[in-house]
Amino acid sequence: MHIPQIFSSLAKTRLMSGAQKDLEILALRSQLAVVQQLIADREIRPHIDNRFRMLWVFLSKALLNWKSTLVLVKPETVIGWHKQAFKAHWRRKADVGRPRISSDTIALIKRIHKENPTLSPEKIRERLLDLAIADTPAPNTIAKYIRDQRIPPSEKQKQSWQTFLRNHAKGIWAMDFAVVPTIAFKPLYVFLMIHHGRRQIKHFAVTDHPTAAWVTQQVRYATSFDDQPEYLLHDNDPAFKDQGFQQFLSHSNIKSKSITPYSPWQNGICERLVGIVRRDLLDHVIPLNQRHLERLLAEYIEYYNNTRTHQALDGETPVESARPPLTLVKDTKLSARPILGGLYHEYQKAA
Repeated sequence: MHIPQIFSSLAKTRLMSGAQKDLEILALRSQLAVVQQLIADREIRPHIDNRFRMLWVFLSKALLNWKSTLVLVKPETVIGWHKQAFKAHWRRKADVGRPRISSDTIALIKRIHKENPTLSPEKIRERLLDLAIADTPAPNTIAKYIRDQRIPPSEKQKQSWQTFLRNHAKGIWAMDFAVVPTIAFKPLYVFLMIHHGRRQIKHFAVTDHPTAAWVTQQVRYATSFDDQPEYLLHDNDPAFKDQGFQQFLSHSNIKSKSITPYSPWQNGICERLVGIVRRDLLDHVIPLNQRHLERLLAEYIEYYNNTRTHQALDGETPVESARPPLTLVKDTKLSARPILGGLYHEYQKAA
C-alpha cells in the first residue's frame, strides 16, 4: 500500500464510530487467522469453513466499507454465501411437501390393502374416513405405500386387447401416417391401410397436406366394391378424430377404434408396417418428389402383397397364390424379375 493510501485509510478510521472500528478489526483478524492457518499447513489455497462464511455474511450487512476490507475472496462470493444461507434458513423454516405420516398409519394402510387387494388408494381413503379416522392421508400418499403390493394384472386383463385383435383380425383394418422427406427436405405424408387378417396393404396415398376430408376420400377409395372392414383401428391423429370423418365411418357401418393416447403398441401391426416400409424401401431410396414416391410405393406394395412372405402367415404372402409343385434343389431352375431397380427380386420356377 502506498503512503498516500495509508494516510487516507487513517483519516477514514478517525471518522469511524467505535462500533465500526471494532467490526473492521474483527474483519481483518478473521482474514489474518485464515492466512496464518494457510502458512502453518503449507497449503496453496486457504481453507474457509462455515464459521468464516457466516461471519462475513454478518459483516456484509453491518460493516459499511466491508468490500474494501475484504482481501481473501471477492465480494460476489460473500453475496453468494448470503443467498445460500437465506435459502437454507427458509428451507428449514418452511413446511415443504406433505407431512410425514406415522408408522401406525402406514401399517394400517398396508393391512387394509392386504385384506382388500382390489381397493384403490381412493377407496382405502374412503374406508378410513368412514371409520372416522381424522388424520387420514391423501390418496397419493396412500398409493406410495402400496405401490409394491399391488396385484399384477391377470392374464385376462393383459390379453384383453390382444384377444380382441386376434378374435376380430379378419374384420380389422388399421391405418396410420408415415412422414417421408424428399431430397429437398419437403415432408410428405404417406397414408397406409393394412388388413389385420392377411397383413395385406389395402390402400396407400401420398399428400403434402393431410386433412380429415382427404383421409375420408382415401378411406372411400379403399372401401369401394363392398370391400370394407368391420373395425378400423387408428391412433388419435386430429384427422382421424375429426367429427366429419367419424360420421362418415358411422354411415358406412365401420366401427372406429382409436387406441389409448401415447400407446402405439396397440396399433402394432400398422406401426410395424411403417417400420417395414422404411427398412425395406425408404432407407435405400430418397424420393425426388411426390410422384416419384408414389411410383416407388406402388411398386413396393405390389412386391409386399404378392412376393414378400410373413412369419405371421406361416411363410405365406398376404395375397394368396397357388404354390408350384415340389422339386428338389438339383432339379429347380429359377427365373428372376428385378423389383425397384434390383433392390429385390421375384422368383418363379422355370419350366
